[in-house]
Amino acid sequence: MSLSIRNQIPGTVTSVTPGEAMATVRVHLDGGQDVTAAITLDGVNDLGLAEGSAVRALIKATEVSLATGPVEGLSIRNRLPGTVREVATGAAMASVRVSVDGGEVTAAITKDAVADLALAAGSAVTVLFKATEVSLATA
Repeated sequence: MSLSIRNQIPGTVTSVTPGEAMATVRVHLDGGQDVTAAITLDGVNDLGLAEGSAVRALIKATEVSLATGPVEGLSIRNRLPGTVREVATGAAMASVRVSVDGGEVTAAITKDAVADLALAAGSAVTVLFKATEVSLATA
């Protein structure tokens, strides 16, 4: 199956914490970072997720935010340090490709945000995305 989601990062499930209808799934990415996905229990069961399962963390580029300074006081669980590789700007929006350990993450943000953050190739950033915006896929 092919997907239009650009951000597809391979990793391994390290834990599954079930709740009433949802579960949090911790994934150790191949690059060494950890991310959290909040998915339905049905999703956990349908995919057969357990510790050691190989997965891909899927994050839409429109759900990725970038920060250039210290990140404190946020409920956003997923924070990956990275370096801007490329910025492509259009009339209103921009696509920012960020190198992170073990791969790349693309953020679709406004052209104004690129200017306000002074983003350019080589800029140090933190990639941010909510656990509820992470989908998981098995091989």
